[in-house]
Amino acid sequence: MKPFDFIQPATIDAAVLVLAEHSPNVRILNGGTDYLVELKHAAQSPGVVVDISRLKDLKGIGTIDEGLRIGAGVTHTEIMADPLIKEHVPAMIDAAHTVGAVQTRNLGTLGGNLVTCVPSMDSGPTLLALDAEVTILGAKGTRKSSLSDFFVAPRKTSLEPDELLLEIIIPKQNLGKPASFIKFGLRKGQALALVNVASAFWVGENKFKDVRIALGAVAPVVIRAAKAEAILEGQTVSENLIREAAKIAVGEAKPINDFRASLDYRNDLIEVGTRRTLQSALETSNTQS
Repeated sequence: MKPFDFIQPATIDAAVLVLAEHSPNVRILNGGTDYLVELKHAAQSPGVVVDISRLKDLKGIGTIDEGLRIGAGVTHTEIMADPLIKEHVPAMIDAAHTVGAVQTRNLGTLGGNLVTCVPSMDSGPTLLALDAEVTILGAKGTRKSSLSDFFVAPRKTSLEPDELLLEIIIPKQNLGKPASFIKFGLRKGQALALVNVASAFWVGENKFKDVRIALGAVAPVVIRAAKAEAILEGQTVSENLIREAAKIAVGEAKPINDFRASLDYRNDLIEVGTRRTLQSALETSNTQS
């Protein structure tokens, strides 16, 4: 491990000042489950590592005027146990359950999972399907971004070197929206996703409304299957239409072909995952009616 300076600011304002002072030779440490592994094998020193794991501004889950706020420092274990998450966005609990081992979920944070921005992240699809927004804080103040704009490329977000992710907000109009998440891996636990899928929609007058289908591990970043969504939007609910949308979703993805799974197998998983999450969200909708 290369030597570096370590700073643990006491407040969020102090953290922003440190980032601005040392940018771009600065890295943020929160849960550390991903970055500490990277740090051990880095060819160059990060310069300055800023530990934000104890900042209260990054903690907590609660309702605000805009919707449901989740601090970027909230752990996956906290998500799994939170009553507001269970009430309003239970699909997030399903996603959190698939993140690593118990130790990883205890330390790893939602914000860290998003900022790491690997295509196979487990938190991304559900949040993207629920039109989540993020609040970003830097020396110039705060700014909002859609999650789709936040994801730029593998391991690259729209964050500037002197910025940090403050919170994730699920819009008020999407709280309680029927949603479902599924992950396919080579084993049941501690597995990197071959494909993961989340779907969400409302049903009104027996028609699909505000359909969202998000796919992970099938493109450079987590993506929406816009064409598959369009096939369902405003149409009468039917099993045949769900199956058609699942097939269309396959054509919107660009999965890789490697030693873990073939391209054809991943395409099959996209179709199956899309169909199953749509069916599961529909079942949830039926129970709410």
